[in-house]
This record gives sequence, structure tokens and C-alpha cells, in this order.
Amino acid sequence: MNQFSSLFCQMLMLFSRRDFAQAVRETGAERHSKGFCSWDQFVSMLFCQIGRAHSLREICGGLATATGKLRHLGLQQAPKRSTLSYANSHRPWQLYQRVFFQMLERCQTLAATRNRKFRFKNKIITIDSTVIDLCLSTFDWARFRRAKGAVKLHLLLDHDGYLPSFAVITDGKRHDVKVAKKLSFPPGAILLFDRAYIDFRWLSRLFEDGVYFVTKLKSNIHFEVVDYLPVSGDVLVDSIIRLSGPGAPEKCPHLLRRVIIWDPDKGETVAFLTNHFKLAAPTIAAVYKDRWQIELFFKALKQNLKIKTFLGTTPNAVKTQIWTALIAMLVVKFLQLKSSFNWSLSTLVALLRMNLLTYRDLWAWLDAPFETPVLEPQAVQLKLNLS
Repeated sequence: MNQFSSLFCQMLMLFSRRDFAQAVRETGAERHSKGFCSWDQFVSMLFCQIGRAHSLREICGGLATATGKLRHLGLQQAPKRSTLSYANSHRPWQLYQRVFFQMLERCQTLAATRNRKFRFKNKIITIDSTVIDLCLSTFDWARFRRAKGAVKLHLLLDHDGYLPSFAVITDGKRHDVKVAKKLSFPPGAILLFDRAYIDFRWLSRLFEDGVYFVTKLKSNIHFEVVDYLPVSGDVLVDSIIRLSGPGAPEKCPHLLRRVIIWDPDKGETVAFLTNHFKLAAPTIAAVYKDRWQIELFFKALKQNLKIKTFLGTTPNAVKTQIWTALIAMLVVKFLQLKSSFNWSLSTLVALLRMNLLTYRDLWAWLDAPFETPVLEPQAVQLKLNLS
């Protein structure tokens, strides 16, 4: 008779224990630790994210009641609340950042085998951020406004599989473009961002690095038209421009492209700014429209995983929880890409939560979640003998 471990155990098998141990050594995560290893903490926090436990009590109690299943997860016993709380506050969050990139590599390999939405070969990347609210009286180190605390999650979304490819967690006051200036992007990539990221020096640097960008044009930007390009359909204006505002020509001396499209859905015109001169104007609009996927990602992250309330109050505990949420999102994305069933991300997370410790073949369940598994002849005979 075929036997399987729990769905959660099979999900944990996606992580190489050797690579995990190497990340532990490189970050010194288990220096001065006593008994409670980093793998135990990781399993507990991943159980919190996918199982959507609301407190340390639910994590530790949920694992403690999984009698006979902990060894399959690599645990000797369920952690104590104080032990898990101390580990989240003191064990370096950089460990889970490294685990995130280990899992990302597997996801990107799988996503590369899927069909792309656009025909051109340029990689599409979106950069954006989301504010995660915190209670100022509890998280006094995360002052955002006068009576509000927050941290900000800056994210790069790879449109091949819509995977989070890089993340930075800062205080809530950090301006988006300050983080963007510290990042590098592969030459030939198309970077999508909203108007908050428009900085002429940074746009010039992207141009010189061979990185394309598409954004919306601010209404207060001054420019002069150098040439007009042919238009058709919903394209109202397609022109080559030069920035002409105070100090703008020195900050960004390169020629840019302005595209104005009529949006029939909203009944208004939309103006785009880009440095890509070869793509058709409707394609420019379609590419920028795909930027909305990062908004959907943030929505899914906050609705389906535990990222709105936190188990610890220190900066390290908050970052640990956010990074494990991103890891959990990569796991769900991997399962979604691997499955032949037409899963929505929210449905997949919900049903995984309900069957997390169920003994079933994960990959067969992913492809046919509502079908009764076929029993082997030995299992049928055993069932008859017991009845």
C-alpha cells in the first residue's frame, strides 16, 4: 500500500536541508543556541503562515496536538511559547532572507518553462512598496506618523510567474525612490513603476545601464517635443521628447518617449513615459497595465498570510515574520505553477490550510483536489477485513 506523509511535510521537502544548514552556518543563527534549532523555528513559523495561526499559543498548541506527525516534519517535540518568542526576537532574520532566495531559485526555474504573456524576450520587473501598519504604543521603534507606526515592504515582482524576486524592509518613512536607487537591474529588462519613483537622475542612470522603464507621466513635468511618431487606434499621441524643466536637462539629458492612450474602460486619456522606442504604443500601455499584478500580490499577501498582526514586538521578530510570509508565498506559487488544476491563489491557500496535516500525495492532490484517491488492492483488502 502506498503511504504518504502529511501535505505539510511534503511541502517542507521542497527545502534542501543541506542548503538550510549552510545558511544557518553563514548567518551564525545557532550561535549560543540551546536545543531549539533553526529548523524547528522555521517549521513553526511556516506552520503559522500557511496554517494561519493567530498567536504563539496556537502555533505551539497546534504542533503539540499533531501526535505522531512531528517527526515527519523534522521536529522532536513542539516548541514552547517562550522559546519560539525568544528565537524570533534574537535569531537573525537574515537566515530566512537566504532561505527565501534558495526557494526563489527553484520557482524561477519552474516559471521559465511556462509561456510568457508578451512575445518580446525582455524580462519585465515591477518595483513598488506597501505599508504594513503597526501599533505605535507597542512598536515604538517604528514611528511613521504622529500617532501611527508602520514598516514598509519594498518589493520587486518578476512577471515570469509573478514571483517576488527581491524585498527590502524599511521604516515607514523611507521614500520609495531612495530604496530603488540602491538596487541594480539586469540590462534589457523593462522596469515598471508608478509616478512616485520618478527622479530624473535615477531615470538617466537606468538609461545608461541599458534598463528600459515604463511609468505614467506627471502632469507637472516640462518637456519639448522633438518628433512625432505615427499613431493609430486608441493611440492619441506618440512623440519623442526632451525634458526642459529647471535643471531637468542636466539631470536627464536623454531623449524620452511620451505615449498618450485613450482608455475606453475609464473614459479618459492616460499618458506614459518610457525610454523604449521600439515597442508599439499599445504594447507600452499593455505592459504598464500588467504592473497591477504587484498590487494583487500585496493584496494576496495580506489577506492569505499572517502579516497584519505580529507575534513579537522587536524589529527582528517583525522582519522574521515578514520573510517567512514571503517564503510561504513562494511555496504556494511553486505549487500553483506545478499543478495542472486551475487554482486561484486564495483557494489554494485556504484548502492547504484545511488539509495541512492530512496524509495524502501532495502532487496528486494538487492536480485533482476534489477526487477520492484510488486505493491500492492491498488497502482495499485491509479495509474489507476491518469492516
